[in-house]
Amino acid sequence: MQMKTASVAAVSASVGLIIHKGKTKVLKFKAENNNPITLDGETLEDIESFTYLGSIIDEQGGSDADVKARIGKARTAFLQLKNTWNSKQLSTNIKVIISNTNVKAVLLYGAETWRTTTTTIKKVQVIINSCRAIAFCGREQTNFQLKKKLGKDDGNGEDIQYANRQTASRGKP
Repeated sequence: MQMKTASVAAVSASVGLIIHKGKTKVLKFKAENNNPITLDGETLEDIESFTYLGSIIDEQGGSDADVKARIGKARTAFLQLKNTWNSKQLSTNIKVIISNTNVKAVLLYGAETWRTTTTTIKKVQVIINSCRAIAFCGREQTNFQLKKKLGKDDGNGEDIQYANRQTASRGKP
């Protein structure tokens, strides 16, 4: 890693770019070598995680921290729309559209990079079903009652799989 860092610095300098040593951080992923990385004799700071384009990247390479953060952001988005959910003037279909664009989109942002484990799918499905039950039925209900009323999926991970298919269809890795 040290050689690659020096190589990037040399090539960058040859075209007039300078790497800012104070802003440059090092995140080691499954690295056997724990030697510090230096640039022009200055040691670069090691970090355990960082946020890139709204997703949390950590040294374990997992998605648990990102899923937890996304669930928190989705709950906040849901609670900000409390007046919408309580409105008698809006149909269930309009509420579904609002939920998909304002809550589900926040929750599933970056889902294509998550490890699709049973635990992750269950966590995501729990928040989706909870929001649906409160928003569309006025109170918490069982998943069976909710599915019957809305005709929606019953927690089989369909939402994450949909997000992954959408990303693949756009040609992204």
